[in-house]
Amino acid sequence: MKFKLTTLACLVGMSLAGNALAATDTSAEVKKLRQEVNALNAKAKEWEEWKAPKTLVHLAGFASVGFTQPEKGTGSFSTGSFSPIFHYQFAEDVMMEAELEFEGSATGASVAGIDYMTIDYFMNDYAALVVGKFLSPIGQFRQNIHPSWINKMAAAPVGFGHDQAAPNADVGMMVRGGFTTDSGSHNYALYVANGPTLEPNTAGTEIEMIETPGLNQDVEGAKVVGGRYGLFFAEQQLDIGFSAAVGGTSVRLSTTNYESARSYQVVGFDMTWRVAGFDVRAEYVSQKVGDSSSSSITDGGTWTAMYAQIAYKFNPSNWEAVLRYGQYDTPDAASDVNQVAAGLNYVFASNVVAKFNYELNTNPNAGQTAENRMLAQLAYGF
Repeated sequence: MKFKLTTLACLVGMSLAGNALAATDTSAEVKKLRQEVNALNAKAKEWEEWKAPKTLVHLAGFASVGFTQPEKGTGSFSTGSFSPIFHYQFAEDVMMEAELEFEGSATGASVAGIDYMTIDYFMNDYAALVVGKFLSPIGQFRQNIHPSWINKMAAAPVGFGHDQAAPNADVGMMVRGGFTTDSGSHNYALYVANGPTLEPNTAGTEIEMIETPGLNQDVEGAKVVGGRYGLFFAEQQLDIGFSAAVGGTSVRLSTTNYESARSYQVVGFDMTWRVAGFDVRAEYVSQKVGDSSSSSITDGGTWTAMYAQIAYKFNPSNWEAVLRYGQYDTPDAASDVNQVAAGLNYVFASNVVAKFNYELNTNPNAGQTAENRMLAQLAYGF
């Protein structure tokens, strides 16, 4: 009997030991399986991120080549410009955007610059905060139409070039966005930025130009506050906008020396209308600099420019005709220009256009002249 009990005890012990070992083996297998599942889940998340990444990268831009023939000069080919545009967006909240500009000088040297570079925070569906260097929101041409493949002429309207009547760029911060009501679609831009500077002529007796390249310094506390309000009527395909800005500016005596600030203001109006196959545009802008009794150049001045343009594409052909009238008025009588420009474009694609223009330029002031010229350009947007 004792032997039987001892044998039974041994058998039970062996069974229990075997079950314990089996349980240990099972636990190890489960742990290993869990590790493998976790690894697969991590891989799956990586694959999901690859299919729907939070960071998006986009490259765009434009380039042009051309030929210019002055009425009394020698015609020249030119490389125009190459302007890549970069967009880097993280999720739905933040985007960095920048446009670089590469141009060839008359001597063949390359000149590089930053047209704009901002970091944008999308606050909601109706507003974005833009900080950095941005194209001036005054009017339409500089911020929306200046790319060569969008501009229907081979050159900017008179007065809308660099450092003329229309502001080019600003460094500061801006809130812009839009919303829709029963009256139409509204868009707006409000900004505060470093003010422009005034470039005197060689003799130091007059202000030659208002420099608005987007300055990385605040001259004598000369901030500028302004913006644009636009209203778009979808049914009529009509877009109208009103712009204004006020602040200060000062005469630049040297790279580090500026006079005290004086008043500065900008007003503008723009209109775009598409009707019966016609594309009609008009724009007006005026920059006014106040007088300053404490300045070496006491007189201020007003720089004003306007243009009206009509274009028509002869569908289904690729030909497009453009006619533009412009005026540019400055304190310097020799710089004033009235212009009538006619153009014929061949549209290879929506982003590839060949342009052939002729400009009739006159100076309305007695004893002053302006030169006519012919231009040809091939523009490519990407």
